[in-house]
Amino acid sequence: MTTDVSKYRYNHTMYRIRDPKASLRFYTEILGMKLVDEHHSDEAKFSLYFLGYEDPASDGLVRLARQGLLELTHNHGTENDANFAYATGNGEQGGYGHIAVTVDDLTAACARFDELGVKFIKRPEDGRMKHIAFIADPDGYRVEILENPALKS
Repeated sequence: MTTDVSKYRYNHTMYRIRDPKASLRFYTEILGMKLVDEHHSDEAKFSLYFLGYEDPASDGLVRLARQGLLELTHNHGTENDANFAYATGNGEQGGYGHIAVTVDDLTAACARFDELGVKFIKRPEDGRMKHIAFIADPDGYRVEILENPALKS
């Protein structure tokens, strides 16, 4: 039996989330992703939400045929516990890092995030790396924001 690694594709990263309403708002309304698919299991008490960006190459493709998705996993009931929190892998011991999103204009995107009340971990003017920002989602996962000159209109 053999397998062809040239056919392997990166499909998704999964984050566990406390409150699906807050997380879906963040990723769709603030970061502009689209809800691609969702699955709910009342018996097992969890919901899955798959998000990604519009891409002509992905039009009409089923979830498993797409690339670069974000899966949000909600274990039912966590949204009712204000003290509940997942470890994001970015605490004292570190470990996990972040996902990254490219934007057409870093300065304008950061101003928009400010207007929307998004929590910044690092602003472009902070530190030596002036070309990046880091924001936090509702659960504290980090999102790196990068300007892609090819996206400028």
